[in-house]
Amino acid sequence: MDDNSLAGKGYQTFSYKKPDNLRRGKGIVQLAQSPLIRGRVQIVQEGGENNLHSHTGMDGFWFVLAGKVKFYGPGDVLIGEYGKHEGILIPAGLEYWFESSDPNEALEILQMAGFEKGVKATRNDVAAQKLDPESVEITNIAVVR
Repeated sequence: MDDNSLAGKGYQTFSYKKPDNLRRGKGIVQLAQSPLIRGRVQIVQEGGENNLHSHTGMDGFWFVLAGKVKFYGPGDVLIGEYGKHEGILIPAGLEYWFESSDPNEALEILQMAGFEKGVKATRNDVAAQKLDPESVEITNIAVVR
């Protein structure tokens, strides 16, 4: 069986390439998703930081592919700064925000989200959003092989 015959059985294959034509701010490339897990890459350029928030019903796993990121908790307390091949897991309910921290390279960060069965996943903003959600470019599914 090749990838094409398996795709009808629920397998999802993909590859990622950073989009060439992103505007300033933030872009998201959706990789794959099921009812229990979602994978995507966020590309954060200057001005793409988010606000203090938390998620119910969803744990977040963040892994830096390029650039650097700073994650903050309540009161803008620095949780940590992470570079290529480093990351953080944020359990549901914990408040955080992050920003790109390398002025010379756009942040490319893999976001994996695990969803709790039977719990509605919601985003709970603690502070006003810094970035207009309508300005975020979403590319639905990366190049599927």
